[in-house]
Amino acid sequence: MAIREIITLPAPLLREESAPVERIDDELQTLIDDMLETMYDAPGIGLAGVQIAVPRRLLVMDVSRDEDARSPHVLINPEVVWTSEEMSAYEEGCLSIPEYYAEVERPATCKVSYTDRDGKQQVMEADGVLATCVQHEIDHLNGQLFIDYLSKLKRDRVVKKFAKAERLKSHTL
Repeated sequence: MAIREIITLPAPLLREESAPVERIDDELQTLIDDMLETMYDAPGIGLAGVQIAVPRRLLVMDVSRDEDARSPHVLINPEVVWTSEEMSAYEEGCLSIPEYYAEVERPATCKVSYTDRDGKQQVMEADGVLATCVQHEIDHLNGQLFIDYLSKLKRDRVVKKFAKAERLKSHTL
């Protein structure tokens, strides 16, 4: 297992739609293990393949609070198949937009169809923080970021801040 580098805004890859996973093989299992290790190390509660520069429809999550009782989820080719009309708001952050948090409103409950790491078709019903997390991560697979739910003014400020930081970083290298 290896900790992978997490790409950050304004990386153009974050805005691209991820390609479906074609087969579950040893290479994919290694990628899944690396993603889990990277997510736990960050630390975060979710990570999409595209965030480590692998634009495939794959995500990992673990919303458990206790390191001793980890409960990782691996979703391959996930699709939201149903969302509730009821909405809920959570303060979201993102490993690809470090140290920026904002309240985002999403459906309170959702159902997601996916393939697990053993190749079995599954359906997950999620609510609370798990529903928010899975929707956030699937957005990544579609080239969307949580800042897209903010006002244009707030979103533009965040993008400009990260673009400026990237320019400064490239000038000092």
